Amino acid sequence: MLNNNLNTQSTEVLTQALPYIKRYTGKTVVIKYGGNAMVDEQLKAQVMQDIVLLWLIGVKIVLVHGGGPEISELMGKLGKKSEFIDGLRVTDKETVDIVQMVLAGKVNKTLVNLLGMNGGKAIGLCGMDGKLIESTFKDEKFGFVGEITKVNIDVVTDILENGYIPVISTLGCDTKGNIYNINGDTAAAAIAGALNAERLIMMTDIAGVLKNKDDVSTLIPQISIKDAKSLKKEGVISGGMIPKVDCCIDALKKGVKNVVIMDGTVPHSIITELLTDEGAGTMITE
Repeated sequence: MLNNNLNTQSTEVLTQALPYIKRYTGKTVVIKYGGNAMVDEQLKAQVMQDIVLLWLIGVKIVLVHGGGPEISELMGKLGKKSEFIDGLRVTDKETVDIVQMVLAGKVNKTLVNLLGMNGGKAIGLCGMDGKLIESTFKDEKFGFVGEITKVNIDVVTDILENGYIPVISTLGCDTKGNIYNINGDTAAAAIAGALNAERLIMMTDIAGVLKNKDDVSTLIPQISIKDAKSLKKEGVISGGMIPKVDCCIDALKKGVKNVVIMDGTVPHSIITELLTDEGAGTMITE
């Protein structure tokens, strides 16, 4: 009897997923995998499994990743203190070298390897490859923190057309040879916009937009751009959620169909969001 119940549940899950599989097959979904959602190795491997599953059913996945905790960890080992202003890492010349080593090296290739171990085909990129992310100085007080001036998306579309998963670390460059540390949310929004993506998923370590920031049960499942402006005035959207929501709105204005902010530390949250009626996190739409 137990086996029959399990079989019935499995069938219901697959049946529920069918219309969503039809919806997303052949469509582009950009996933921003935040550094704070990547700290658990077992969970990281599970997220890569979910991405491969989506890729196998024909979803064109673009994975944009951060790596803040690992950057801070290496800086500490090298005796260098992390400094932040307005949530952005102050990045001098030595720090940008560390950022490049961690993001374009260790983190990027670890994710590419995990995708491959789970049956996927992935290629690692950073913003310097094909001048994907052209940048300039955002503000002198931040050092080598970049403001995106142009996204040259051809290298990403070429990789997608050849059946691979692009895995992108958020570094930028300019014509003078400078390398910039780019905010991951900003980069993901710009890349998703350049691709006219069906969806941008912001995976972080928070559930989404909450009416009460200390109570997960107050999650707001869907808001519009207009709602977001009102929630900012009310103080519901505050602190670090403000720039994240602003990036989501920017992505929508650039042509992304809809954006979701969700907790990437919840097992199989990507599958729940894309392939079930339940969904996950807060969806932001025009």
